[in-house]
Amino acid sequence: MSEWDFSGLSAMFINCTLKRSPALSHTEGLVDASAAIMLKHGVSVEVLRAVDHDIATGVYPDMTEHGWERDVWPDIYPQVLASDILVIAGPIWLGDNSSITKKIIERLYSLSGQLNDKGQYLFYGRTAGCIITGNEDGIKHCAQNVLYSLQHIGYTIPPNADAGWIGEAGPGPSYLDPGSGGPENDFTNRNTTFMTWNLMHTAKMLRDAGGVPAFGNQRSVWDAGTRFDYENPEYRA
Repeated sequence: MSEWDFSGLSAMFINCTLKRSPALSHTEGLVDASAAIMLKHGVSVEVLRAVDHDIATGVYPDMTEHGWERDVWPDIYPQVLASDILVIAGPIWLGDNSSITKKIIERLYSLSGQLNDKGQYLFYGRTAGCIITGNEDGIKHCAQNVLYSLQHIGYTIPPNADAGWIGEAGPGPSYLDPGSGGPENDFTNRNTTFMTWNLMHTAKMLRDAGGVPAFGNQRSVWDAGTRFDYENPEYRA
């Protein structure tokens, strides 16, 4: 039995493929590789294929309050908030993240003004990473956009928190296609493994510590007038 037991932690993978189920998702192939490691060590895992759900476009928590007839995001985001680990996974198109990836980031951002019970931003105390797939260049470009966005709204990003696979530049086999070499690629397998373990380690450290220490980062306390030792240059001698 492994000495590493992460029982009690939960992870959510949001697959931002453009393909509805049951179409084959190459992104999900790499998601499964990461999820398998987590499951082996006691993490409960949920995988959501975003395109299968009527998630409205917008930057408010519930877009039915802003002209949309239907929006299931209010049913989904409690699952995100219940997860210690979030992994955004998606393909590269035209050198950038998919439209679905962008939509999910925008809907996460819609919650960024809300606070937890310590007065911190809502996503504090959780960790996140990303998976990128495709057959054109752009893994690092896409990953930096996702990871910046997630840390900006409060997620803790561990070291080496991105993994990906691309074939040769231009049209060609995708990750799960026969002969692609994707599942056997050592670089991809190493990065996926490191990302997964770093997410689990960081999530456990945050859980054991009770989240990010609540001092110097509480929006509610700042709004009440506390400045956490910040000195306004206007008042310096």
